[in-house]
Amino acid sequence: MSDIPEHGRQVLDADAMRQWAARGIETLTRHRRGVDELNVFPVADSDTATNMLATLQAAFQGATPGLTLPALMDEAASRALLAARGNSGVILAQMLRGLADAWTAAGIDSRGFAAGLRSATDAATAAVAVPTAGTILTVAETAASAAAKAAPFGLVSAARAAAEAAADAVAATPGQLPALARAGVVDAGGMALALLLEALVETLTGSVSTGALDLLERHRNRSGAQVEEVPRETGSEAFDYEVQYLLESDAERASELRHRLIELGDSVVIIGSRAAKSVTTFNVHVHVNDIGAAIEAGIERGRVHRISVTRFDDAYSRHHGGPASGHEEAGPFTLQRAVAAVTSLPQLRGLLESEGCPVAATASPDDVLAAIRAGGGPNAVVLVDDPAALDAVREAVGAARRDGYRVAVIPTGSIMQSLAAFAVHDAERPFDDDVIAMAEAAASCRTGEVRFDGGTVLGLVDGDVIHTGTDPAVAALDLVDRLCSAGAELVTVLAGSGSDAETVTALSDHVRRAWPLVELQQLPAGQDEPLILIGAE
Repeated sequence: MSDIPEHGRQVLDADAMRQWAARGIETLTRHRRGVDELNVFPVADSDTATNMLATLQAAFQGATPGLTLPALMDEAASRALLAARGNSGVILAQMLRGLADAWTAAGIDSRGFAAGLRSATDAATAAVAVPTAGTILTVAETAASAAAKAAPFGLVSAARAAAEAAADAVAATPGQLPALARAGVVDAGGMALALLLEALVETLTGSVSTGALDLLERHRNRSGAQVEEVPRETGSEAFDYEVQYLLESDAERASELRHRLIELGDSVVIIGSRAAKSVTTFNVHVHVNDIGAAIEAGIERGRVHRISVTRFDDAYSRHHGGPASGHEEAGPFTLQRAVAAVTSLPQLRGLLESEGCPVAATASPDDVLAAIRAGGGPNAVVLVDDPAALDAVREAVGAARRDGYRVAVIPTGSIMQSLAAFAVHDAERPFDDDVIAMAEAAASCRTGEVRFDGGTVLGLVDGDVIHTGTDPAVAALDLVDRLCSAGAELVTVLAGSGSDAETVTALSDHVRRAWPLVELQQLPAGQDEPLILIGAE
């Protein structure tokens, strides 16, 4: 390293950060497939760069204009927390939180940059239950140390040192992680991070730093045939599913959850937003076989929502040659399962039961247990849209399991999400596959509500007020347009007892005219509040 500072931008401010993010997004987009092909650890699902790219796009694309660097980073970290998917995406989101916590001035010099990399590395490492050598964490550690040593020579020198050290660390990963050595690849997450650091050097200097790019190209030319010949892992060595969700809780209960998930699976990563209040949003990630247990562990410690479940390999199971969960379901009796609902809108009980979904008469353990038993088989899925009922559901599920039932709980954000989950239920599928499909259907359904608040008509989407006025019909049209413009394929309308037929008819006519490709269904409900419920899938 020369003692002479290098030419280039020597302060990282909000404008430079936006440029770095844009260049990083462009770089990962261009090399996404090549990096994804390296992905064999912790699971060979070929999505490392894809997940990191999606996280970075969520963090910075559409960011609020005119923010200072601290405000920009805080917003980006918060957006990344909610959007992060997969092991690599969650780690990147936590690194952004580490940068945000360290970068509290409008402009960051070389020492501030090095401090930020150190904060990002420490935050990401702390979020991973069992840090592993030869991964993105190792590359981040090496880059942070190099940046600190080069900081006296300016920001460009520190950034270039971090990028060069990261590329060298990536090249060394096969010697640290046996899974990489067996497959003849380097670590995908580390490679993506090295590419992002090279994008920073290009942002600061205008010149291209190619250490990681050259390594990626050499690796693809040298080892493409090797990778095809070496059996790649199909998922975690012992676990078939990736479960991820958002948890509203506090730090103490999130720590308890971490210990519980370590008992259930591996690749446990839990990241949280800045603790400005006692209740914090956490992004929870784990690889497991028991999907229901992983979700219920979160339910026991806070409010769970936005559940995502991914099967690593649909081709075959590693467990006893049976379904991916390891549980055989043979014969007509074992295929039977109840899908029971616990809802805050009892007026919908008749609608659900007419479709074959038992509903707990009250949110009591006895009634929930009765609904579970109503399916006539040893398996049950419980849909819960009422957070106040979760204690009763937990008690009932415990009793059912002691009686030999296999039960999974899917907490939904609304009755519309419960209906969406129930609509895709298929008793012919293996139990865990059915739970996955129902959880994904619930997560993909957005809910609109039109309700009165005193003399004001409110329009809400997923609990957030996006319309205020005096006319329920106008509010309903506004909601349905917003939901359809976000890509809805099916809109379900539940009219409350206080709504008038003209409003519902006008809403239906508008959807058919303005959104001809969107399927519309109306279901009888009659709830007192809200006036109108709209589900968009």
